[in-house]
Amino acid sequence: MQRPQALLFDLDGTLVDTAPDLARATNALRAHHGLAPLPYPVIRAQVSNGGSALVALALGLETGHPAHADARQFLLDAYGRAVAAESRVFAPLEPLLSYWEAQKRPWGIVTNKPRAYAAPLVEALGMTPGALLCADDLPVKKPAPEPLWAAARRLGVAAESCWYIGDHLRDMQAARAAGMAAIAVGYGYIEEGDDYRGWPADRWFDTGEALVAALMD
Repeated sequence: MQRPQALLFDLDGTLVDTAPDLARATNALRAHHGLAPLPYPVIRAQVSNGGSALVALALGLETGHPAHADARQFLLDAYGRAVAAESRVFAPLEPLLSYWEAQKRPWGIVTNKPRAYAAPLVEALGMTPGALLCADDLPVKKPAPEPLWAAARRLGVAAESCWYIGDHLRDMQAARAAGMAAIAVGYGYIEEGDDYRGWPADRWFDTGEALVAALMD
């Protein structure tokens, strides 16, 4: 496989470990309903599935339930008050970003996280991606390819010259649809029983260290 001209990352569970802050918000929702906190690993496995999945996990309220929307807003409000209290760039990836930027090579983020939460998080962590595409920036989101295409255009590179790196099946589907190399990572928020090596990826990396080694050697 050719080395990429540009890197595009999923945000939660791929580039940034956001699970601690999302777990705090999820358990705040449970506390609001008089329920005991859930174990952190249980919440972590659902983070990549978004706020609605966390509401379903916390309260058993699926998307169609009349109380779901209010519960989801409570969770998002609790999260939005401190999006970067404990969230951090995955440690192995910090030198990769520094190396990439030192070589003036483009990189960006394509996430299904709403901009109201993604942009403050990126800013708080001091990241400077050349492109940030969020869930509400376009009429469609991943696994549709359009956000990946838009990010590539902003970076000034062809889609086929990009690696899209993610920790969810929809990330691989989006990359394939966009004509990008689909790069699956196994250190993110993967549900129990989900074998990420079964996803339709071009390369699979068990650890952040392995990913970085492939891009910095």
